[in-house]
Amino acid sequence: MSKQIKIRVYPDGRIESETIGIKGKSCLNYIKEVENLTGAKTVKSEFTNEYNETEQHIYTSNEEYQQNGH
Repeated sequence: MSKQIKIRVYPDGRIESETIGIKGKSCLNYIKEVENLTGAKTVKSEFTNEYNETEQHIYTSNEEYQQNGH
């Protein structure tokens, strides 16, 4: 899944944002970016299930890569 930030702006000026595909505490790094883009300040945060998950990275060794014809 790709990493996304959804930003909703309501007619009353309220702004909500949600991170999708960003696991663990790294989602918190995006709060300042959203604030900078919107000129808003965070007043309330809620954590999704992804906050409690960890990012997984899959690495292939050079040997495996060569065995598969690459």
